[in-house]
Amino acid sequence: MEKKVERLLNRVSLFFAAIATLALLHLFAHSSLSCAPAPLPTAPRARGDGRSQPQKPKPAPSSPRSSCDAASREVLTPDKRFAKLRSSRSWRRRADAYAALFASLRSPTLLSNASHVLCVSAGAGHEVAALQESGVSDVTGVDLVDFPPLVRRADPHNLPFFDDVFDIAFTAGLAGALFPARFVAELERTVRRGGAVVLAVDRPSSAQEAEGIKALFRRSSLLEARNTTMLGSEMSLFIMKNNGKKRS
Repeated sequence: MEKKVERLLNRVSLFFAAIATLALLHLFAHSSLSCAPAPLPTAPRARGDGRSQPQKPKPAPSSPRSSCDAASREVLTPDKRFAKLRSSRSWRRRADAYAALFASLRSPTLLSNASHVLCVSAGAGHEVAALQESGVSDVTGVDLVDFPPLVRRADPHNLPFFDDVFDIAFTAGLAGALFPARFVAELERTVRRGGAVVLAVDRPSSAQEAEGIKALFRRSSLLEARNTTMLGSEMSLFIMKNNGKKRS
């Protein structure tokens, strides 16, 4: 009895092995090991009056349908990808919004072309590009994920810069900080005495919320707070002057 069961199991195994082999042969026969060249264009079809009728070109698929499609597409270098992104309407619109914001901060004592500027949580570098295009040459952008050439990788809670390096630090990323007090402390540490830290945040819903934002600063005093609108969102700017010494 056991030998019959064993023979039956062997036959079943051979059956499934044969099916698997046939499936592999089928896949091999219907797949090409190399990409076939694109077919040559066909001659235009003649109409009833003897004149040729031009054929409409087929639109290229939005995404590759096979490895051959992907291989035939142009591989963009990082510089070309960046140039393509910067030319997009959405990227340009956001960069222009930051340009308008920084234009309102321009003054000899706060922001000028000679300023050393740090942008923290800079994302895709819209604010970095806006500052550079306005004439500020020394701009450093950092975020947890780099975005060459505008933004380098760094932890906003542990910035890789010496103390008192920058004239002004800007961020619109306070809401995304895991440890807001540490986040602000690093901004203050890297800005020189007499320099400024500028926060762009969603407009506080109450005076108490605004006081909570100001209380995060241990070395700075409020220079100015103003409301603004950016990309259709109601925002507030907190401009804090670095006094150099921690408050007790």
